[in-house]
Amino acid sequence: MRRPLIAGNWKMNTTINEGVALAKGLVDFSKTLNKDRDILICVPFTALYAIKQVVDGSKVRLGAQNMYFEEKGAFTGEISPVMLQDIGVDYVLIGHSERRQYFNETDELLNKKIKAALSHNLKPILCVGETLEQREKKIEKETIKKQIVNGLLGISADEMKKITVAYEPIWAIGTGKTATSEQAQEMILYIRNILKDIYGEEISDNTIIQYGGSVKGQNASEIMSKSDIDGALVGGASLKLEDFIQIISY
Repeated sequence: MRRPLIAGNWKMNTTINEGVALAKGLVDFSKTLNKDRDILICVPFTALYAIKQVVDGSKVRLGAQNMYFEEKGAFTGEISPVMLQDIGVDYVLIGHSERRQYFNETDELLNKKIKAALSHNLKPILCVGETLEQREKKIEKETIKKQIVNGLLGISADEMKKITVAYEPIWAIGTGKTATSEQAQEMILYIRNILKDIYGEEISDNTIIQYGGSVKGQNASEIMSKSDIDGALVGGASLKLEDFIQIISY
């Protein structure tokens, strides 16, 4: 059985003190959670160490929002997988649409990052998604397939067991628009079938595939009720404790 993963992506928000307070509230809530699901928060680099002290030993896992693929060197402003491993980070987001859109990250670069993360015992979450223009041109599936195939190039079946995929239609991130639960299910089933073609049915059936894009407490239950959706990658709503708890508690 796939175990749902509810992840909060704080993006470029929160000071260290704000983040610590939010994490403490989440840890307290997690002690009362009796549902079978995992909780993850992907926080700014500046807060990773402080928040690790808060979540250590709890049900809340810690993730980074990005990383570079080299272990060390003259790469000013970058953070290596060794640094994340040293802090005790569990997961790392790879290829969020904002990284692709604003920082021109390519599938080839993201493939290097996934391999680097795996080599340092970090669990990558590969983010994929189409723009509104691509959907209107009816090339959304072609777009997603390219991101999956190129992003996972050279990744073995054993390595794939450690990777989560997050489907985020770019037109639904921070816009208030949400893909219908049927649209989300259709695309995530399509992704699962791509994985089946590459890795076989067992890997496909056991890969966690999340939905992201304006997930809220009001729509979480409907989205999560779909058979192939295994949790959510939550943006803005994860910055408000009550809202995030409502989503986790779907």
